[in-house]
Amino acid sequence: MAIMTRNFNEYDFGDPAEAAETVKRKALEFGADAVGIGSIDRWATAPLQMDPKQIMPECKSIIGMVFRVERGSLRGIEEGTYFSNYSAMGYGGITYLYMPMTVINLSKFIEDQGYEAIPMGHQSDWRGIDADGYAIRNYSRPVAPGKPQPDIMIQLRIAAFLCGLGEIGFSKMFLSPQFGPRCRVGIVLTDVELQPDPLYNGPQLCNRCMACVKACPGGCFPTDRTVKTTLAGREVEWSDLDMARCDMTFRGAAPAETEQKPPYMEWGAPTKPGSWSPFYRKPRNLYNTGQAVCGSRGCTRACMISLETRGVLQNSFRQKFRRRPQWSVDWSTPPEYAAGTVFRPDRTGSSDVD
Repeated sequence: MAIMTRNFNEYDFGDPAEAAETVKRKALEFGADAVGIGSIDRWATAPLQMDPKQIMPECKSIIGMVFRVERGSLRGIEEGTYFSNYSAMGYGGITYLYMPMTVINLSKFIEDQGYEAIPMGHQSDWRGIDADGYAIRNYSRPVAPGKPQPDIMIQLRIAAFLCGLGEIGFSKMFLSPQFGPRCRVGIVLTDVELQPDPLYNGPQLCNRCMACVKACPGGCFPTDRTVKTTLAGREVEWSDLDMARCDMTFRGAAPAETEQKPPYMEWGAPTKPGSWSPFYRKPRNLYNTGQAVCGSRGCTRACMISLETRGVLQNSFRQKFRRRPQWSVDWSTPPEYAAGTVFRPDRTGSSDVD
């Protein structure tokens, strides 16, 4: 009985328009929610440390894919009862499991046609620059003069913009016309020439309503400092986000005058649980970095509510997202239940507290 294998060189890919249509159709079949293509010339002004040509000098096209964060994965945090689902399913699971499978399968399909492809489901923690874009001291060095230090970081939000998939909002979050800020982005670099899509020119998504600024529990978005850049001839601007404060807020921590014992998290400065965290200590990591205790309160949830209220998103729902008053934890009061409290069902099936 003969072995079975994949079909090679099934598609010609000689026509950039037909090749692009085929690749985009396959991306959707493999699990992407939206897909667009950008030609490599759109990255002509990319900094050396973020230049895709430094990874693939012969790169001609970049395929950008949007992966939705399910609105339901935010429900437990919205209600204040189930925090791990967003970090696991809406954050880490997409970033480290689902998205890599899709970009890997698309890359295999392209390689089956005789072209090289590089799958990128998430930026590697090996990257040579920090969250503010500065080189990390004493971390890595270029392997030859003129080369960047490993590892290259392609900015995924900018890649999605350059592939025509949407806008970059004031919050610095990528916004798609389908899901607004409920997006993760994956890309594939390839040396096959694919017809690019135009930059997004649909209904305005970010209208500078500042819902993200007002709702961010850590106050991470300054309104008086912005970053301005030109991407493929279009001027783009977003808030000069305080990344260190965002990193702390993300994990549910707030600055404290004195360190609690045990500390909420190891930070190098005193921390305490913020009013947006119900946890005495930071929960353990999910999928490496998935600890979204803040539940993206400003940059995702508030933005999403604003966009849904305006009716500009294609993925619409029969009920509004926020249906009850927003909760807040008062850490100045003693806990309702002492440590070691036992929860067990009584004989009627309801909950009893000892």
